[in-house]
Amino acid sequence: MVEEERVVETPEGRPAETHTTVIERRGGGGGAVLIGIAVLVLAIIGAFYFYNKSQNDNVRTDAITSAAQSVSDGAQKVGDAAQQAADDSTNQ
Repeated sequence: MVEEERVVETPEGRPAETHTTVIERRGGGGGAVLIGIAVLVLAIIGAFYFYNKSQNDNVRTDAITSAAQSVSDGAQKVGDAAQQAADDSTNQ
């Protein structure tokens, strides 16, 4: 805390009125507000990033599931065709 002391003297002939004025200068505290806002913005960006990452993982999982289902369907068709071919060859 910085204090300044000033003494004002009046010219002769007038009653002396001496008083002391103390001026206190304090920091505005704006730095703390800016830091708080920066932390909040970073938290929002981080949450957005992790939310999108989770969504991308879900999309990727759905794509893999769909591809596996397609492979399963293809294998089923090949198996059915092989069974039909075996049945046709034994019936002749």
